[in-house]
Amino acid sequence: MADTDPIAALGSADPKKLGRDEFVALLEQASELAASGAEVDLSSLEPQQFARLISRASDEQLKAVTARPELAERIFDELFRRMGEHYRPDRAKNTEAVVRWRINLNGSLKDGDSGDDSGVLRYECVLSQGTCTVHKSQEREPRVTVMIGPVEMLKLASNNASAPMLFMTGKLKVAGDVGFAAGLTKLFQIPQA
Repeated sequence: MADTDPIAALGSADPKKLGRDEFVALLEQASELAASGAEVDLSSLEPQQFARLISRASDEQLKAVTARPELAERIFDELFRRMGEHYRPDRAKNTEAVVRWRINLNGSLKDGDSGDDSGVLRYECVLSQGTCTVHKSQEREPRVTVMIGPVEMLKLASNNASAPMLFMTGKLKVAGDVGFAAGLTKLFQIPQA
């Protein structure tokens, strides 16, 4: 893969034809090159390519990727960076809210914000005046906190899982305004594979 663009290779890869370790290596190489300042940019991976990649990957492959904290963080940083681009102000109308996300890389869904940050990625989405701004710091009081595992979050963000189904099966927990949380995905243009 050294002679090819890793983002192009990632976008055209079929996880069903790759072993778990090959899938992880492909994502890791693209992510490391992007993080190193090389002329490689994860944002050049189209949302539909990302959705297809997630839809074709097995849970075992996704767990192997998210088991590497640095790789998982780079992927989720890019995913949350794109939320502002996919926000639908036409659907949001006058929505003013803070949504806090807790992605526990260990898969455990704890209620509230405990002091133990190990293995937890946190993001704060501020929905205000027709925009969605994402921060890693938690500066405001949230209207809702969403707790979810990493595999489920990848599937949710790529339209390969349903928030209500994840909630009903205990794979997604909500603290705060549950009614608002129920309509949250409608405020974003979620890519199709």
